[in-house]
Amino acid sequence: MRRRKNPHPKRAVNARTVLKCDILEERGGEEEEKEEQPPVLCLKIPDEDEVVFEIFEQKEMRKEMTTTTKGVKRKKTQQHECDVCEKVFGYSSQLAVHMRTHTNERPYECGVCEKRFRDSYALKIHMRIHTNEKPYECDVCKKRFRTSSDLKTHMRIHTKEKPYECDVCEKRFSESSNLQSHMRIHTNENPYECDVCEKRFTTSGNLTNHMRIHTNEKPYECDVCDKAFRQLGNLKVHMRIHTNEKPHECDVCEMKFRHSNALKTHMRIHTNEKPYECDVCEMKFRQYGTLQSHKRTHN
Repeated sequence: MRRRKNPHPKRAVNARTVLKCDILEERGGEEEEKEEQPPVLCLKIPDEDEVVFEIFEQKEMRKEMTTTTKGVKRKKTQQHECDVCEKVFGYSSQLAVHMRTHTNERPYECGVCEKRFRDSYALKIHMRIHTNEKPYECDVCKKRFRTSSDLKTHMRIHTKEKPYECDVCEKRFSESSNLQSHMRIHTNENPYECDVCEKRFTTSGNLTNHMRIHTNEKPYECDVCDKAFRQLGNLKVHMRIHTNEKPHECDVCEMKFRHSNALKTHMRIHTNEKPYECDVCEMKFRQYGTLQSHKRTHN
């Protein structure tokens, strides 16, 4: 490769270049050779050559990192592989953070609650719990979220997008975690066990809700009538009594209901479905409560 001629012969191109100054000056039609100058080490890259050199260097690096296979250029990328699980990363810093999943190292600590995290970003997101910062807003309903991923997941409520599909029953979900929990129905996996009654659950959330039966904890309180509930969902449904909100509408008669179960029961009027059968007289009913009342007539 031919070296690019330096337009400024008295200046070195970079800190690694040593310029030998052999200068010929023409005086009175004669060439006079000046005394050879000692090598000059340039400590600063000249401004005029800086951009040209950087472009040149980048081109050379691209040449070195490119191989030609059957006429197709492919870039070589340095791979950083975890020697525990063989997962590969593009940067050594990513591998360093990943290794903490194996060592369980959590060097970043919350100054408020002392909870520890593997990386600084996780701590930053966590701090928004204490500051109540929610920088991401839904442009449809104006609800705010702590992370962009939470907002992205929320938007699927409006778009009805359910990108995660069960490959057994084809049921679809808006979140991958919901699909993962759903798959345990097919595998009959119940990894979460109550240490009081040994009942098992498919999700940790279900176990947490169940434990409140034993502790009688009701952390969700109505700010109107002070009634308390074990689950947030139950509080939300209860609030509709005060707001008179009825979001579940029958698509046949347009009757509205506060709870989805009430709509499901109502739909049996139109379908004439009666899933509850008396084991004495075989009479059928739409609601379980009605069946229980009927059974008392046999006693």
